[in-house]
Amino acid sequence: MHDLTGRTALVTGASRGIGQAIALRLASQGAAVAVHFGTDEAGATTTVREIERAGGTAFAVRAELGTDDDADTLVAGVEAGLAGRRLDVLVNNAAAAPAGPMGATTREEFDNLFAVNVRAPYFIIQRALPLLRDGGRIVTVSSVATRMANPSQTSFAMTKGAVETMSRTLANELGVRGITVNAVAPGATRTPVNGAFFEAPGLTDLIAGSTALNRLGTADDIADVVAFLASDAARWITGQVIDASGGLFLGPRAA
Repeated sequence: MHDLTGRTALVTGASRGIGQAIALRLASQGAAVAVHFGTDEAGATTTVREIERAGGTAFAVRAELGTDDDADTLVAGVEAGLAGRRLDVLVNNAAAAPAGPMGATTREEFDNLFAVNVRAPYFIIQRALPLLRDGGRIVTVSSVATRMANPSQTSFAMTKGAVETMSRTLANELGVRGITVNAVAPGATRTPVNGAFFEAPGLTDLIAGSTALNRLGTADDIADVVAFLASDAARWITGQVIDASGGLFLGPRAA
């Protein structure tokens, strides 16, 4: 466990899935958590209640990402909830799902992917920097799609490649303030939200067979990596993309 007592954190897309797991993990380690949601207010309320039930502190903040005022709305809500405290940890987790192969992706779907997955985290960071304390942490959730050729995720992979580049560049810029900036790249990760997808006959076995650790990932697997990067133990790690895929598609597996 990494002690985050007295720290504050913002997790975008924290009403379900990986974001919810990250919020719960940071709170379990002592952080007061701003739980962002776009439309799933019930899910955000559940996240906050679970944190409070376990003795932690949290509050929900609504902002629809991909809109013109998303970053201003979100950070203003976080500032109000923090009531004068600084922000210690910013986790950009919220993302739009893959839109499909190039031949099927519409201009509107493409633009939405970039608005939510690239523009939103960029301007959330820009707007949050005055609130973020020196020595703070920025973690953005990327994807192993950036190192694999998956024709069904071309535009999605492009967005994740963009935030990985953003993270390296910001790490170099913000290091003088002691702020670390990293990305975490999950692979195939089963959550309550996408569980039905993995029920397709043979799919789970296929993915596990292509993964060094021989299983699908879980939201907690990713949350543990983010919590480490948010902690003092990761103070000397910055500008990195941490592959949290269990070794997906590293190469042929031994028989």
